[in-house]
Amino acid sequence: MSGASTPDSVPTTPDYDVDTPSTERSVLFPDISEAPQDECTDFILVIGGLGYIGSHTVWELLKAGRNVAIVDNCCNSYVEVFEKLKCLHLNQLPSQVKRPTLAFHQVNYRDDNRLRNILALYHGVGSNATWVGSRISGVIHFAAYKAVAESFEKPLDYYENNVSGVVQMCRTLAEFGIKNLVFSSSATVYGELADKGGRLFEQQCDNSGAVGLTNPYGRTKWMCEAILSDLAFSDPEWSIIALRYFNPIGCDESGVLGEDPRGAANNLMPIVVRAMMGDLESLKVFGTD
Repeated sequence: MSGASTPDSVPTTPDYDVDTPSTERSVLFPDISEAPQDECTDFILVIGGLGYIGSHTVWELLKAGRNVAIVDNCCNSYVEVFEKLKCLHLNQLPSQVKRPTLAFHQVNYRDDNRLRNILALYHGVGSNATWVGSRISGVIHFAAYKAVAESFEKPLDYYENNVSGVVQMCRTLAEFGIKNLVFSSSATVYGELADKGGRLFEQQCDNSGAVGLTNPYGRTKWMCEAILSDLAFSDPEWSIIALRYFNPIGCDESGVLGEDPRGAANNLMPIVVRAMMGDLESLKVFGTD
């Protein structure tokens, strides 16, 4: 594992650390007895973990017995989502099951000094050498700006946050020996291919080229995929996967978690609900499949 700088200071932004359990029902483990019971010492770092997809991912990780550290500046989410996660854990865990740990750091992931301070909290040597180096075994990145219309209005903000932010994040993670990354990409990288109504294949869009990218947001995602592909090729120690989301819908069966952005919701389900309530005159359906 590569060496890393470990600053002495700690984050000055609010941090929250609580013991949190799994649930009695789980997408991954329908029977809670099937969930891992061994004590887990490593953490998954979820950047943007209080957003719609991020919060549900955090919840599934906890139900799978994984310790989770969240980094989110709440620019498009709310601290109250963390309180909801705590509520779920405390109310839906059999007492005999070992509770994973949940930590929250209210920080912008592009604030490199504060991100380093957070990573330093999870870096070192554990008692009896139970862990050496970083306790963060992997990172899931959800902290991109994602509104297509807004990306036309504020392209520099999108390139700065979505592209420059990922480059700096990867540099910093590597310094701490963290080289496992799940990146949230988008179906927008398929560009005009997605508008033709045909079946899409991964090979139609890779880091060597893209066809008909139609908006700045999509271009930022394609650029990040290309950068991460080049990074993994240059350093085989990196393990990176990019997930291309289309229209995520639904929420946890508890009804506690859901979509609650600060701005107007642009995902499919909120638009369907608005059309059902009469707030929209019609619901446009794109594609032919």
